[in-house]
Amino acid sequence: MISKKIEALLNQQVELEASSSQYYLAMASWAEIKGYNGVSKFLYTHSDEERTHMLKLINFINERGGHGVVPALKAPPASFKGIQEIFEQILKHEIHVSTEINKLVERCLSEKDYTTHNFLQWYVSEQIEEEALARNVLDKLNLIGNDKGGMYLFDRDLETLSTQQDKKGK
Repeated sequence: MISKKIEALLNQQVELEASSSQYYLAMASWAEIKGYNGVSKFLYTHSDEERTHMLKLINFINERGGHGVVPALKAPPASFKGIQEIFEQILKHEIHVSTEINKLVERCLSEKDYTTHNFLQWYVSEQIEEEALARNVLDKLNLIGNDKGGMYLFDRDLETLSTQQDKKGK
């Protein structure tokens, strides 16, 4: 049985994952209407991943005797200044998510809830990957600078990466 405090904290994480999904969905839609098909596909894929993370949390809470709550969400922004800004926001957001997961892990250890602690290790590892990916993309964007040809190739490469991720089921 899960404690009410851990249940509440997990439900806060559910909301954060759901918000992440919506945030990336808004970014994907904006990129799509701006002609960045690769970026949009990459972000649609990430939006789906975040929703999967949310569902995994809800299922865990319910399996442990709690109640996974579907949160009401604030609307994400509808427009962005550019691709560089989007990926800067993604990195900042993923760092925030990592911080919240680490707080949750710390609380589990202080309450000696080793089952939830063990479950959260997947999220800890996932966040390392998410932050590294965002940093990698930003490094590439910094190399490209204002080169339109480079941006075209970058967009195409992200589309290829998204297709590979879809095939792996990531």
